[in-house]
Amino acid sequence: MSSAAETIAIEASSAFGILKTLSNDERSFALQAIHDGLKAHKDEILKANRVDLENAIKNELSSSLIKRLNLEDKGKFDSMLQGILDVANLEDPVGKITLARKLDDGLNLYRITAPIGTLLIIFESRPEVIANITALAIKSGNSAILKGGKESYQTFRAMSSVISNILAEKTKVPSHAIQLIESRSEVSDLLNQDKYIDLVIPRGSNELVRNIKNSTKIPVLGHADGICSIYVDEEFDLNKAIKIIIDSKTNYPAGCNAVEQILINSKVSKNQINSIIKSLVDAKVIVHVTDEIKNDILEFKDETYIQSVEDDSFDKEYLSFEIAVTLIDNVDKAIQHINYHSSKHTDCIITENKETANKFLKGIDSAGVYWNCSTRFADGFRYGFGTEVGISTNKIHARGPVGLEGLMSYQYQLKGNGHIVSEYVGAGGSKTFVHEDLEY
Repeated sequence: MSSAAETIAIEASSAFGILKTLSNDERSFALQAIHDGLKAHKDEILKANRVDLENAIKNELSSSLIKRLNLEDKGKFDSMLQGILDVANLEDPVGKITLARKLDDGLNLYRITAPIGTLLIIFESRPEVIANITALAIKSGNSAILKGGKESYQTFRAMSSVISNILAEKTKVPSHAIQLIESRSEVSDLLNQDKYIDLVIPRGSNELVRNIKNSTKIPVLGHADGICSIYVDEEFDLNKAIKIIIDSKTNYPAGCNAVEQILINSKVSKNQINSIIKSLVDAKVIVHVTDEIKNDILEFKDETYIQSVEDDSFDKEYLSFEIAVTLIDNVDKAIQHINYHSSKHTDCIITENKETANKFLKGIDSAGVYWNCSTRFADGFRYGFGTEVGISTNKIHARGPVGLEGLMSYQYQLKGNGHIVSEYVGAGGSKTFVHEDLEY
């Protein structure tokens, strides 16, 4: 007898077989319908979200988690809706020919983009993930099982009810193609369904991601930390540096693309170092500095905002108005430091020297490497992906912000006319292959 989790996985896998055959117009129409449904129910969804926020505050959850939970923060709900439309309007990712080759007369090989299959997405706090993943999954022809965290329970229920009703009543997308589950007990069982589930995508805390990676045989796409760094080179523009650093830290400190540490070239003048750190203090950022900076360089000793670094200061994702700052001798030492301490997410150099910048861009082993711009640009929406399923620090398959392309795989289609292997060299025959590339 199948368990509840196995039944969910089987239904999702079966729905995938139908979903991937729908036309782009049919899939895009479903996204438009979901957009309209969520927009029509905005008031009740935000009302549910406020209940979650009240409970989060009452339960003394972290400020970064509460910020991620809030759908009204900085117009997040409307941005979520726009993201659905952006995905709907993207080019169809399914069925693209990426290779065409003639093996012999009448025997042609094609490599075709194809959806991965059934996705299991487990997330904490961010209720907009429901809309993001639903849009990307349907557009790419993948089925998806979504499990939200208990802190977003009321928002999750309100949004999932709307999406489920829309799919069932107004679209050709199979009702089980997008399943939204509430039971926490089903998660561990779902992680064992490697026969039916093709990819797990965790979105949330470091603990969540690590636990999932240690609990399943299914491939996992994600990142455990967002320890992003900025290196300020000796040849830099001070105003540009301050602008970039402040934006990277304060625009949305709870984001995984917020900067967590600053490395300043030791040849930078004391006055300029003071200006950089003072700009952070003026923005109400607690700055953890090395003794060298604190004792020999800083002209101000505000104990509220200037604190000494701790043993883990350069291995920590603060996700708040805090940052670590140290001096570094040169770009080579900066690359070495970042590659050792970084979570391989996004790192940046601020310099006016092109040669130094190119060395940094080539040397840093992260999914995103920037020159003279905020780390906060590491985002699928800003990359033009419509929205993102998450950020991947993996090196195989998908890396960085993962949009539609990251949810696609490929298959080989061979079209012949009674051809058999035994007629060819290497299998007993005398015929040779042409191996001639075709136009596509």
